[in-house]
Amino acid sequence: MKKRNALSLRQLLLMAALLLSFSGLTLFLFTFQKDEKLFSNITARLFVGEMTSNTLNMHYSLAYPANFGIYDYTPVLPGYSARDAAQTQMNTENTLAALSALRTDHLKDDTAYLCKLLVRSLENSLALSQYPYYDEPLSPSSGAQGQLPILLAEYAFRTRRDVEDYLALLDQTDEYFASLLVYEQEKAAAGLLMPASSLREVREQCDTIVTKESLESGGHFLQVTFRERLEGLCQDNILSLEEAQYYLSQNDRLLKTVLLPAYTALGDGLLLLEDESIPLTGLASRPEGKAYYEALLLSQTGSHRPPEEVLKLLSSRFAEDYKSLQELLSSHPETVNGYLGLESSPFPYTTPSQMLADLQGRMEGAFPALPGEHTSLAVKPVSPSLEDYCAPAFYLTAPLDDTSRNGIYINSQKTPGGLELYTTLAHEGYPGHLYQTVYHNRTALADGANPAWELVWYGGYLEGWALYVEFLSYDYATQLFQEQGRDREALTTQALKHNRSVQLCLYAMLDVMIHYEGLSYNEIAQVLEKFGISDTRASASIYTYIAQEPCNYLKYYLGYLEILSLQEKARLLWGTEYSDYRFHCFYLDNGPADFLSLEERLGEGE
Repeated sequence: MKKRNALSLRQLLLMAALLLSFSGLTLFLFTFQKDEKLFSNITARLFVGEMTSNTLNMHYSLAYPANFGIYDYTPVLPGYSARDAAQTQMNTENTLAALSALRTDHLKDDTAYLCKLLVRSLENSLALSQYPYYDEPLSPSSGAQGQLPILLAEYAFRTRRDVEDYLALLDQTDEYFASLLVYEQEKAAAGLLMPASSLREVREQCDTIVTKESLESGGHFLQVTFRERLEGLCQDNILSLEEAQYYLSQNDRLLKTVLLPAYTALGDGLLLLEDESIPLTGLASRPEGKAYYEALLLSQTGSHRPPEEVLKLLSSRFAEDYKSLQELLSSHPETVNGYLGLESSPFPYTTPSQMLADLQGRMEGAFPALPGEHTSLAVKPVSPSLEDYCAPAFYLTAPLDDTSRNGIYINSQKTPGGLELYTTLAHEGYPGHLYQTVYHNRTALADGANPAWELVWYGGYLEGWALYVEFLSYDYATQLFQEQGRDREALTTQALKHNRSVQLCLYAMLDVMIHYEGLSYNEIAQVLEKFGISDTRASASIYTYIAQEPCNYLKYYLGYLEILSLQEKARLLWGTEYSDYRFHCFYLDNGPADFLSLEERLGEGE
């Protein structure tokens, strides 16, 4: 009897222990699931809010918003207002507080990583918001006045709703440009207006991008491309010919009565702001310019290095590439003539399709294959009316849920053929922007990744990759020449690779010197003269562009150097298990991201 009671007691104790253990496990799982659900809810609201607040951005991010739970929205082209900026800042603070309150040790590994990325991205946004009038949305080189028409021209029409959204956005361009003019007026009141020379450049663009003559002739690119997109919908039986004709008349009406007057009003308003006493200087000359530059540097490049360290890193790389270039030219004098003009020697391929096919063949084995269906690519010329204001080439990012059709624009005025076109197509196409975008979008959808990842953006991650593979394409071209027995051209290609690196590195150093150290035009001209650039027009052009576009060259070159640094860390960490293929997979699978987060991820063993 006593034995039976003792046995029951042990059983009771064991059952109690099991119950406590089970309740502890249940509490842990509940807490785990609670934080996961909270994160999912926070990011869902954040994602939908970001998408529906800017229809143009949403359209380029999502082909079919309903796939992401967005069924009802009002087309909006968000302009500027001080009140909206304050509201955005408050929303960012609230979202950041909510994410920071989560226990990352209660989140799944991928969720915790994304949470870290979002927190750091939102912190960057808040840091920049402390300097409300330091941004320049009407920059002569990359401002809204030049970018908006391109985005409208390439606005894909997949459904009837797309056409109606497009026309609704076009109908808001007058309010949009008017709000940017208000921003410039407030900048002027704050003593932060751009110089008169820059304002004149913007006004010239306003006078030429859209003209009454081009609209009356029916040949403006916003008329031509609209008609072509409607024809595609008619062929797919989405629109009737009568409906297409109605939309054509609406487009012409809005171009003539809304967009054209919007450009005219913006140009006239900027004319009234011109102040010849404002000099063209870097950010360092402004009251909080250096602090803003530090925040901008991190936000644009994803590098957490302070400007002083960035300059040391750039200087070291410059010396290395400059030495390699000099040694190559000294040891192979026969390359000098080619170095001065390789285009006089015909490149093995002449068409973009041939070059892209060669690039895709040579990248095999070192890069993961693109999953999913066939990827089409159209290489198009930039409209003549935009050539003066566009980059030499650009890839328009494909939406997250539609990567089958892609387009690269080539500015024939700034991008010749031959080797330069080959390396440009590598930068924009394979293994550059197009490849990186399609790979990310398809793997993210296949893995069920949180769409809020699309809100993380760092120019250094994206442009650094494009420059990294651009330099690889010089090696591919070298191989191509060697295969044809053209050793002189192969050596010349390597010289041009080093020269390209030296040039971009120099411009990146000038960016820090101008915007952080405060060097004047005369001081920069002296630096350029040491490297053989003595023409005053050339030095003025270089200084002007960098002064107008802070951190732009750093997005490319510092991003590239951060990738090389990360790659070296991977070699040391992985040892004999390192391969370029594995590194490229790691980089593509864990971004977009800032480089500190990538380095931490690498140390965690992915």
